[in-house]
Amino acid sequence: MSQVRILLRKSLLSFWRAKAAVYITFLVPIVLIYLFGHVFGLYRKDSGPTGIPIAVVNLSREPAAQKLIDALKAEKAFAVITTFDLGKGATRPLTEADVRAGLHDNWYRYALILPADLLPDNGFGVRMKFLFNPRNEIESQMVNGLLQKTVFSNVPQLLGLSLQKNARRFLGAERFERFNRTIADTVADNFGGDREKIYQKAITGDLGFSDPSPAAGKPEPAPPPDLRRLDQSDQKSPGRSQTASSLAQPTEDRGAGRRTAEATAAPPLASNREPNTENQKSADIFSRMVKIETEQVAGKELKNPMASRLVGGYAIMFLLFAVSGSATTLFEEKNSGVFQRLLSSPVRPAHILWARFLFGVILGLVQITALFCAGRVFFGLDIFHHAGALLAVSLSAAAACSAFGMLIAAIAPSAAAANGIATFVVISMSAVGGAWFPVSFMPDYIQRVSKFTLVYWSVEGFADVLWAGRSLLEVLPKVGILAGIAAAVMVVAVWCFNRGKLFD
Repeated sequence: MSQVRILLRKSLLSFWRAKAAVYITFLVPIVLIYLFGHVFGLYRKDSGPTGIPIAVVNLSREPAAQKLIDALKAEKAFAVITTFDLGKGATRPLTEADVRAGLHDNWYRYALILPADLLPDNGFGVRMKFLFNPRNEIESQMVNGLLQKTVFSNVPQLLGLSLQKNARRFLGAERFERFNRTIADTVADNFGGDREKIYQKAITGDLGFSDPSPAAGKPEPAPPPDLRRLDQSDQKSPGRSQTASSLAQPTEDRGAGRRTAEATAAPPLASNREPNTENQKSADIFSRMVKIETEQVAGKELKNPMASRLVGGYAIMFLLFAVSGSATTLFEEKNSGVFQRLLSSPVRPAHILWARFLFGVILGLVQITALFCAGRVFFGLDIFHHAGALLAVSLSAAAACSAFGMLIAAIAPSAAAANGIATFVVISMSAVGGAWFPVSFMPDYIQRVSKFTLVYWSVEGFADVLWAGRSLLEVLPKVGILAGIAAAVMVVAVWCFNRGKLFD
């Protein structure tokens, strides 16, 4: 047993002295737990994304339109943009042309347009338009659900305003006022309340659905036994249809990229039953009242949208691993005496470093090409129509990754330490930079930090080409950012090499 204790002590000391193994064993899982905790909302009461930019164009003069915008601003998931910055502190309201340009330039990915005929003069109902760029499927589904919730929570008042508008047109101003006054007096006489407040609510379209909960401290009165609530299904009467409604998936017109959102009544659990005629009629009526025209502004013609979104993120992560591992072979060359033989010839340390950097660039470019060719074979990615733009982004990303690998080798004392640091930093950057899940799922401060990572700009660059079909000229800003990152990191790496002992 003494031999076992001695060997166990030796193993523990060896593990503790190998700092890279310690980092990988303890630090990497802790960091990932922290990041995934933010993604799944474990640190806050309300889970979900925060601060997703959404542009809102308000062309309507209806007061309820502003109330809808205020409700969107109150939703923590959204960062509502309603003005266009003219510079020097001057702004103006957004127009549809502004939001289309912003969607094209990826300033935001979602826009809601409240048209001038939000409440049409020649009919009853509500009209809206929703423009979106589903660059990230998970984020898009979240935004779609939250937007529907916010919009439909304000539909009763909007429909009430539409009713009032049509009533004014039909009755005339004098009879219309007398009609609302009569309603207010009748309600006040029979149910109590302030007549003027009831009248003001009526003319603003408030039908009493804005606050369905009972007053605080007052229990909700029980309904008479012979009445049944309309918002609850009657389990004792199987012949009656359920009345709860839910918004169905929009139906798409593929030719124009537009979809009209329709509301359908919640169907029974089984699909083998005969279609419920009452539900179909209620759905048809509701779809005529609330019309949300949707338009996808990018990615409509892609054969495999999901692959176009994901391949770029995973490509840059594997590229970082490959190039970082290649850079750590500098330690093997030092230990084998290769450096001493090279430096005895007309070769200087700078030549070795730049040769290694260029090798990393070529290796990264070949690996990215192989990955995208595999994506072409497996998923049908379109990599040929914009080959020039894709090559520019790939080259700048490979240069940034190669410079990153050189920096890891410059600051690490050994090959094992370099591998450990590379594993920790690559995984962290991939999680923070958007290679795994939407950046919008992270807290605001991590979203700001993500923009300082090469993963973020690489993922954005690949998405611009593969998803949005951008040209070489349009992706040049992101190519420039990646090239700037490569240059800055390489300067720091050379400085660290000159101060280090790798070539001693």
